[in-house]
Amino acid sequence: MWLNRWVPLACIILLTACVSPPTPTERRAQAEALAREAEWQGLVLHAGIFRLQTYVPRRTNANEALTLYLEGDGLAWLNSHQPSLDPTPVDPLALRLALAQPNGNVAYLGRPCQYLGATQKPCRPGYWTEQRFAEAVVASLDQASDTLKARFGARRLTLVGYSGGGTLALLLAARRDDVERVITVAGNLDHAAWTHLHRVSPLQGSLNPAKLRASLARVPQVHLLGEADRVTPATLARDFVAGYPPAHRARVEVIPGFDHHCCWAQEWPNLWRGILP
Repeated sequence: MWLNRWVPLACIILLTACVSPPTPTERRAQAEALAREAEWQGLVLHAGIFRLQTYVPRRTNANEALTLYLEGDGLAWLNSHQPSLDPTPVDPLALRLALAQPNGNVAYLGRPCQYLGATQKPCRPGYWTEQRFAEAVVASLDQASDTLKARFGARRLTLVGYSGGGTLALLLAARRDDVERVITVAGNLDHAAWTHLHRVSPLQGSLNPAKLRASLARVPQVHLLGEADRVTPATLARDFVAGYPPAHRARVEVIPGFDHHCCWAQEWPNLWRGILP
């Protein structure tokens, strides 16, 4: 059965030794507590066919630039036999990155069906498994980006995507003309190469940045990978960038001692300062 081929990878991604994860309520409460401690507030955006959870600072400064953080895939699989019933992240690492950014206007954007109750229409497991990068998903995030941009009075976006959020950052950049930079953290940049590497079923119904290199080559990009990352190893990012046409504007940086989770949030202020020109 093809689902069984996801078992080893699901265990790696969850980093929970395949034990029972926190409940959706507990996962939502964790994100709320992180935001509240930093004096951020939660907002729900209606974007396309989905509602999306976003967190923004209560106080903002006038700035034409906005950095938008896109969450990873979250809890996509429960165990060796079935997808999760709710993809809300066990650890919202992109939210932690957003909260750790040392300067500038910042907003966080959760993925479809995260945080808000995955049993509501149109949510179904396909949207956090094989169709996690479907057109409807990208269109929803695209519309939400416009809403957040207007809220902050911004004209330019920097997109930061963690893990599968890196895929979506690139897909958004390929269709927008206001993205001045893409930064991916442990990003899955070519999901066809990723599923092939891990010997799992292809993400049927998902868009792939690898097919949009002609549009993406113009966008400045920094792809940060952990040297010890077994989920999205650096070789995949290097192969992705090597496929660009000449004069592209992308680079790969491999951080010693880091893996898929550690130690991005803890070190993000220093990494952020090193990324910016």
